[in-house]
Amino acid sequence: MREVSGGRGTDASRSGRRWGTPADLLILLAGIAVVAVAVTPVVSHWLGNQPDQRLVDLEVYRDGGRALLRGAPLYDVLTQPPQFLPFTYPPFAAVLAVPFTLMPWRAAQWTWTILLYVALAVSVHYAFRDLIRRTGRWAPLTLGVLVAAMAWLDPVRDQIRFGQVGLFLLALCLADCCTRSTRWPRGMLVGIAVAIKLVPGVFLIYFLITGRRDAAANALFTAAAATLGTFALLPSDSADYWFGALLQGGDRTGAVDGTTNQAINGIVARILPEGPARSLVWLVLVLAMAYYGFKLARRATYGADAKVGSIPGTGRVSGTDHLAAADPLAGADAYSLLLAGVAITGLLSVLLSPVGWIHHLVWMIAGVGALVGDGRDTRRCLFAAAAWTYFLFPLPWWGTKLIGPDHSLFSVFWGRVVQDAFGAAAIAMVLLLGIWLVNRLLHASVREDPSQPEVEVGTLAP
Repeated sequence: MREVSGGRGTDASRSGRRWGTPADLLILLAGIAVVAVAVTPVVSHWLGNQPDQRLVDLEVYRDGGRALLRGAPLYDVLTQPPQFLPFTYPPFAAVLAVPFTLMPWRAAQWTWTILLYVALAVSVHYAFRDLIRRTGRWAPLTLGVLVAAMAWLDPVRDQIRFGQVGLFLLALCLADCCTRSTRWPRGMLVGIAVAIKLVPGVFLIYFLITGRRDAAANALFTAAAATLGTFALLPSDSADYWFGALLQGGDRTGAVDGTTNQAINGIVARILPEGPARSLVWLVLVLAMAYYGFKLARRATYGADAKVGSIPGTGRVSGTDHLAAADPLAGADAYSLLLAGVAITGLLSVLLSPVGWIHHLVWMIAGVGALVGDGRDTRRCLFAAAAWTYFLFPLPWWGTKLIGPDHSLFSVFWGRVVQDAFGAAAIAMVLLLGIWLVNRLLHASVREDPSQPEVEVGTLAP
């Protein structure tokens, strides 16, 4: 096995004993400065935008919180013109938004934006764990550079633009799935994410197919407790959501054929007219994506277990202990495989949903992190750099400029292709992580351990 990342006696662990020196403080401040410089143009642009275009989704949450405080029907609320946006989340999300109704609008915008970047930093910490650890005492600066780089991805910029919750959900799911030894019941953070927004519910399936039944039970219990608690507090609004607003689907969330919907449903809706044929095609494609996607997520996670088991004396991880694949002693490859399984599941939450907006694709951060690993594999880093560069630009919107009655059929065709660029890239990332990365890491494990003799099929090892 190659030298493991984060194990005993590494530079990363020794650097912890040097923490607190003036040089370390300067490194920390440098990391913060890099982030501040990188995000200032984004923040100044969107928080300096026209008043009716600033963090419009945060305004939705605040209006939901205000509706609860004054006893108005939550799902009859619309934001101020020209947006007229309804509240589309479970009532539990409105309860969490109440503190932001007690702040002036400007203070709420700044507080929300700062919290989004904190969530981004947490997400980057988990996504690039081994690369950050490898830099030892320079880890704070490394984290700052990576946060700055991820802050310019188009889905992340859209999170700031709209004041969305996607980065919070990303941080919750990564922390729950990738922390080696949690201080909370495994699955609880995923349960909170599901109670806020139903889309992270795909992680319940992920927990089950990877043998983490305790985590699945904890997630389900947490989500149910939050939902039932809100039902007791807000029975009318809860009934309106679960038996009304939820069933309205796209009528409340927006047009499914809009460019920003990069889910499979959005791609199909932009090709086929509404009707039974479109629904059938979407259903077939979604079922196929779900089957192969979850199969690849499971393969990556079990691949992580195999990497743990390749270390003499560790044995194979089984049952609810599969998360031990994130053990630092297992090396960077095992963590990359575990992260790949989580990233695939997160991308499936976008692709399989009826609506998967561009800003939901912040899960690409986890995908890029899984490709990078500890940064020692040049080919993996090149793929990661290509994915990062690809998502720097609003490609789907460029596609719309090629579509119209004044354009040729050739232009319209390529416009449609580019319009679906992010959804196609999400599918490609699922395949890249689940097939290419898993094969590369598992085959590398075999090549690097020549002391283990090959056992022919049908023979017994001595």
